[in-house]
Amino acid sequence: MDDIRVVLIGGTSNVGKSTVAQAVAGRLGFAYRSTDLLARHPGRPWRTPEREVPPHVAEHYRSLDVDELIVSVLDHYERLWPRIEDLITLHAAGTGSGTGLVLEGSALWPSRVAEVTVPRAAAVWLTADSAVVRERVHRSGHYATATAEERHLMDKFLARTERYQTLMTQSVDRLGLHRVDAGLGRSVAELTDAVLAAVGGG
Repeated sequence: MDDIRVVLIGGTSNVGKSTVAQAVAGRLGFAYRSTDLLARHPGRPWRTPEREVPPHVAEHYRSLDVDELIVSVLDHYERLWPRIEDLITLHAAGTGSGTGLVLEGSALWPSRVAEVTVPRAAAVWLTADSAVVRERVHRSGHYATATAEERHLMDKFLARTERYQTLMTQSVDRLGLHRVDAGLGRSVAELTDAVLAAVGGG
């Protein structure tokens, strides 16, 4: 795929974007970047050994219903889009660091990506069955031993995640874009091959 300089990998949370994107970047010798690093929106509302849930994150999920959560995150991605588009344009032109780029993130909304007219950029979206995403969130958040409040926040996050994936998949299919099922038990290497094939490098 000598003509491709930018690979975009979209998808909902906990679908495996960062793992696959880093593997694709390693395979191609490209730089890796996540849209999460450009600007943060209230993220995962569960504790980890390194991080407590910030009060504003807990309140975000506690106070908004699913429709409001979707509006909030899509508005955030819309505000972020000019920075993403600039990044795509910079790397597609071969300027900046001089290396290609694998950019991943939920902020890669299909209709916006479809409007990108720069050459040498290709995109694919990862999807997974809701049960797969739910199991990953439950495992990451230790759902079985979580408090009722912690479970409630995870449930709200999951509801938003599943709604996002439904809307995203509908948009991808309507626009005739590429998507790869990341929940079929395939290895990272197999998913990397599938992504490269989808964007023209396989």
